[in-house]
Amino acid sequence: MPNILENISLKPYNTFGLDVNADYFVEVNHLSEIQEILHKKDPRFENMLILGGGSNLLLTQNFHGLVLKNNLKGIEVLEETDELVLIKAGAGENWHQFVLTCVKAGFGGIENLSLIPGTVGAAPMQNIGAYGVEIKDVFFSLEALNLETLEKEIFDNHTCKFGYRESIFKHEAKGKYMITSVVFRLQKFPKLHLEYGAIKDTLKEMGVENPGIKEVSDAVIQIRQSKLPDPAEIGNSGSFFKNPEIYLDHFEKLKSEFPGIPSYPIDEKTVKVPAGWLIEQAGWKGKKINNIGVHKKQALVLVNYGGGNGNEIKELSQNIQADIFEKFGINLHAEVNII
Repeated sequence: MPNILENISLKPYNTFGLDVNADYFVEVNHLSEIQEILHKKDPRFENMLILGGGSNLLLTQNFHGLVLKNNLKGIEVLEETDELVLIKAGAGENWHQFVLTCVKAGFGGIENLSLIPGTVGAAPMQNIGAYGVEIKDVFFSLEALNLETLEKEIFDNHTCKFGYRESIFKHEAKGKYMITSVVFRLQKFPKLHLEYGAIKDTLKEMGVENPGIKEVSDAVIQIRQSKLPDPAEIGNSGSFFKNPEIYLDHFEKLKSEFPGIPSYPIDEKTVKVPAGWLIEQAGWKGKKINNIGVHKKQALVLVNYGGGNGNEIKELSQNIQADIFEKFGINLHAEVNII
C-alpha cells in the first residue's frame, strides 16, 4: 500500500503555484498501487482528484478528498516499419521530455508540440495542440483504468471523441477514468508543419535552410520561451482561454469595425479568432492587479506573481470574459480546469 499523506500543500504540484491543501495525497508509480487504494473503497477517498503535471489546473479552494499524483512511467516502441512507429508512453511521463525523446530517435509528428507543459496522460484529455498540430493527428490509442470496475479499457481515436481542446474525458467520461498510458503513431519521414506562427521566420533567423524535426522542435522551443513565462519563475498555466470559433457573418461584422482582426478558416461557415488578440485589443495585456495579472508578452496567459490565490485569478478570468463579450459579442471559454 503506497504511503498516503494527510493535509498536504499542493503548491509544488500546480504550475500556478497556488497554496491550497489536500486532505489526503498519494503518489503512485504502479497501476497495482492505484487499484489497491481504490479497491478498499475508503469513504475518505470518494472525492478524488487525479493530478498529472498540474499545468492545466486552477485550484480555488482546499481539496477535501484524495489527490492522486500519477507517476506511471515508461517509454517503449511497440511496432516499427521503415516509415512508421507506434510508441507507448506512461501517463506520468513529462510531455516535453517525451517529445525530445521521440525527436532524438527520429520519430516525427509531435515536434510542433515541444515545450507544452504537463504529462503524457493529460495530452489526449485536452487534445493539446500548437502550430498546426493536435494530439488527434498522431494519436493511436490509450489505456485507461475504469475507476468503478478497476479494469483497464482501450480507447481509440474515434472513442476519444476529440475536438478543439476537447475529448470524452472532459465530458461524459470525466472523473470515471484514469489514463495510464498512451500510444502514438509517428513517422520517420513526416511532413513538416511550418506554416503556423513564426516557425519559418525563426528557422530563417537560426540560419536553417533545410529543417528536420530537430530544427522545428528547436524553433518552437525558442518561440515559446520568447513569448511565454516559465512557471518556475512566474506561476501560470499557459494559455488560459481557448481560441473562439465564430460564424463567418459575425466575423465580417467585426471586421468592418476592427479591420485588423486576424482569423483562421475552419470551414465554409466558421472561423477561429485568436483569443489573445481580443484580450489585447480590450486593454488587458500586461494588466496587474495586486499579485496576479495578464502576462505582458502574451495576453492569453494569466499569471500569479506570488501570493495570489485561485479565486482572484478566477475573478480576473470572468472579468475578461465579460469584457470580451461586451466589446466583440464573443464568448471566451477557459481551457484550464477550474476546481
